[in-house]
Amino acid sequence: MSFEQLISTASLGDGTKPKYQSIAEDLAQAILNGQVPMGEKLPPQRNLARRLGVTTGTVSRAYAILENQGLATARVGDGTYVRSIEHVPDTLQTDDRLAPIDLAHNVAMVGNEAAALKVAFDSLSDDAELMRQVLSYQSETGLRRHREVGAQWLQRFGLSGQWNRVMVTHGAQHGLACVLRTIARPGEAVLTESLSYPGLQSLARSMRLQLIGIETDDEGMTPASLERAAKTFDTKFVYCAPTLHNPTGATMSVQRREAIAAVVRAHGLYVIEDCVHAAIQAKPLPALSTWLPDQSFLLSSFSKVLAPGLRVGYIEAAPTWLSKFAASMRADSWMVAPLLPEIATRWIETGEMETLIAQQRKQTTERLALAHKILRGLEFKTDPEFPLIWVPLPEPWRAGQFAGALRQAGVLVRTADHFGVGRSPAPQAVRISLNAPANTELLETGLQIFKSVIDNPPVIFMGRTSW
Repeated sequence: MSFEQLISTASLGDGTKPKYQSIAEDLAQAILNGQVPMGEKLPPQRNLARRLGVTTGTVSRAYAILENQGLATARVGDGTYVRSIEHVPDTLQTDDRLAPIDLAHNVAMVGNEAAALKVAFDSLSDDAELMRQVLSYQSETGLRRHREVGAQWLQRFGLSGQWNRVMVTHGAQHGLACVLRTIARPGEAVLTESLSYPGLQSLARSMRLQLIGIETDDEGMTPASLERAAKTFDTKFVYCAPTLHNPTGATMSVQRREAIAAVVRAHGLYVIEDCVHAAIQAKPLPALSTWLPDQSFLLSSFSKVLAPGLRVGYIEAAPTWLSKFAASMRADSWMVAPLLPEIATRWIETGEMETLIAQQRKQTTERLALAHKILRGLEFKTDPEFPLIWVPLPEPWRAGQFAGALRQAGVLVRTADHFGVGRSPAPQAVRISLNAPANTELLETGLQIFKSVIDNPPVIFMGRTSW
């Protein structure tokens, strides 16, 4: 998300401190909490000044504070950029004022992963030959045993279980990069939901691909909108998340999947299917790829349902495609380091993977119950096995304005424009991540603040906003 999307007039504070200081504090808060990534360019000072209704000198002083704090760096003739969080002094990172309750980031909750990891390492250390193997070079598509067990895991999505259709990756984002680098060329269009995965958007920018937003409903992408786009745009590719779509939580019915598959076949398209969030479900619906075995690339990983540090994912596709993806793997990293796939393989084989993900489901159920209790009376959408809540904002709230007010109250959320594709305006809605707080006490406090803020909207009088 860009700074211009994050900043609202609420950033100017209540008048008790200089405007430049309020702006600097708001920007610092956004950086320290990961709402704006390292390397992001700050908006030109004149543009930001115009947006906030202040002088260019005010913004210049705010940027200077960020530089002094080590949060940003100015490049002569180019602009000011966000620096790595590693360069930020510890005293600034631990400032309570700059550590609001995080309901923005989508990250797996802590379970018994550390204990399971110790058991796996202890077992691995007893096998000298396997220790040698995981420290050696391997095929770009992964060790056969890892692919076989990965194929077994993907059967939960209705796939064939054929190991030669599976390739091991450094997580789903890496898999997506391998697929796009192989099948797409600069300037080509990719069809996707009108609200879509930010990781796809960042890859599209770096690869100079054009993303086309497709209309959705309560089940996700609609067949009619996909049909129109396929006829309108010269494209061969569709990216979608048919199950537990992020951020809306939408899941396609079997009938919808069949209808989407029919459009894909009729127009000779290829589907890149995101099943990352679907892995949390005990019994997910069959993947869209099951209807399109030769026209699909399924991506799965454990980052959102287990641990982001377990950088293990799988691509399921026709074997002829995997050999092409292997070339991208060689160019990127030569191979996937076998150690982490070995951990995932052992957990799948022993049933530990199912146990750990079941813990995520249990915590999700508990946190959803808390959310339903605190947010009673508020319209929102979610799924019983999904730790994300999609909240359309009541009038007169606007997403940027609401997120700004919420930040001032000490809570972070994601606005719809973080996921928006193309030029169509994003809906006035926000996403709450129930899995981000470290414990239910923090979550309860964050949700109570959220409810308090949303229940007290600004008053609009003669075209002006007041609180």
